[in-house]
This record gives sequence, structure tokens and C-alpha cells, in this order.
Amino acid sequence: MLMKGKRGVVLGIANKKSIAYGIAKACQEQGAELAITYLNERFEKKLAPIAEDLGCAGRLYPCDVSKPEEILALREALERDFGRIDFIVHSIAFAPKEGLSGRFSDVSKEAFNVAMEISVYSLVELSREMLPIMNAGGAILTLSYYGGVKYIPNYNLMGVAKAALESSVKYLAEDLGRDGIRVNAISAGPIKTLAAAGIGDFSFMLKWNAAHSPLRRNITIEEVGNSGMYLLSDLSSAVTGEIHYVDGGYNIMGMPAVIFDKEGKPHIAWNGEDR
Repeated sequence: MLMKGKRGVVLGIANKKSIAYGIAKACQEQGAELAITYLNERFEKKLAPIAEDLGCAGRLYPCDVSKPEEILALREALERDFGRIDFIVHSIAFAPKEGLSGRFSDVSKEAFNVAMEISVYSLVELSREMLPIMNAGGAILTLSYYGGVKYIPNYNLMGVAKAALESSVKYLAEDLGRDGIRVNAISAGPIKTLAAAGIGDFSFMLKWNAAHSPLRRNITIEEVGNSGMYLLSDLSSAVTGEIHYVDGGYNIMGMPAVIFDKEGKPHIAWNGEDR
């Protein structure tokens, strides 16, 4: 049991299709004791059965990261119920709808600030406020996407936020390293989640990734969950400041794979059989 004796909190589960749920489930199966959070009363009702499933029905706490008082209340609740914790999973991101379509140069300052506050600064604030109750050797994990490194259609403002998030991971890793805390991110390939539903042409993104990743398929939350569990466990005790790709290898590709018809014209390969 790789996580036996470990205690941690997972922020950002929306349902059982969430990447955060996949990570939480993998940790629980390896012996971790969990706490999870919800955004508001509507999500509290949805997450109650999930908390039961994860063995933490009595450790379901409110936390809207836009409200500093709720982060502090979360720390107090964790200290009361756990004493100290060993890991944090930060799976929180948001950008107003206007920031996910149209011309990027038309994004408003208000939308930009909201995306940065919720998607990026929340990691910094959460890390700082939870540090007093974290054990040395602990780990913090957040979730990113390739759109923070390269242009992805319809990702727009969220891509810029993920770029800032990945940079924050590196700076936090150096800063918290002196306290014995590791900070990493997983850059997962596209998965059908509640968050992904807000991205235009997402079904096309799934097809494209499956067609052009070396493994010729999309990934699952279980695969991301296992990678997340590894980064939170002592198996990765010397790993920090990393952006760990779990995308079937898509990020290594420099150009789309193609085949040629009898006339020598290129044709994009859409599945492994085309190759």
C-alpha cells in the first residue's frame, strides 16, 4: 500500500468523471486517508455520495478558493480532523466563457483577472496557507494541459492561465523545497470531463489526440490517477518542479502523421490502421 499512513485533501472533484476523482481514487486504493472539498451547496449534494465512496463522508468541506476565509476555514478543519496532512491535490480552473472563444486580443481585463485568480493564484494561496499543517516530505499536485505550452484552438485564456500555473509550479517547488515539500503538475491529454464541456470542438480534439499520439488512443482518468498517486507518494521523493505529461505521448509530436494516396496526395491519419 504505497499511500498507507498518508493523509491529504483533494480540491476540484465535480463528479466521478473528474480527473481529481481519478487521483483521489488511486490514492484511496493505496491506503491514503482523504478529505475533499465542494464549491457550494449545489455541489455538496452531488459530492456526498462520492465522499462516501472515497471513505471520507465526514471530511467533506466547503472551499471556494476566491474567498480567503474559506481557505483558512479549510485549514482549521483539516488540522482539527487530521492534525497534519501529507498532500494536496489542486484541480481547480476557471475562465469566463468569453475567454474561451473569439479573438484572444478581445479578452477583457476582468475575464483575464478572474481566470488568473481562480486557476493560478489559488494554487499559490492554498500552498501558503496549508504549509503550517503539512508534514516534511509532503507533496502538492496540480493539473495542467498542453494548451499552456502551445496554441490550442478554443483554449485561449485558459491556455495563458495554464502557462502561468506551470511557471508557478516551478517557483513554488524551489520555495517550498526548503520545507521538504514537493510541487508538481500533471499535464493530461484531453478527457471528457465537466470542465472540458466548455471548450469548443472538444470532440475534434479527442479525435485529433487519438490519431496523432504515439499510443494511438486517448487516456483515461484511471491512468492520470495512477500517475498522480505516484507523484504524491514516496516513490517520487526526489521529483519536484516537474510538468509530467500523461497524454499518450502527444506532446512529443512535431507534426501530424500522414499517409499518401495512390496519387501521392497527403491524407491525415485518423487511426492506427491508417498508418
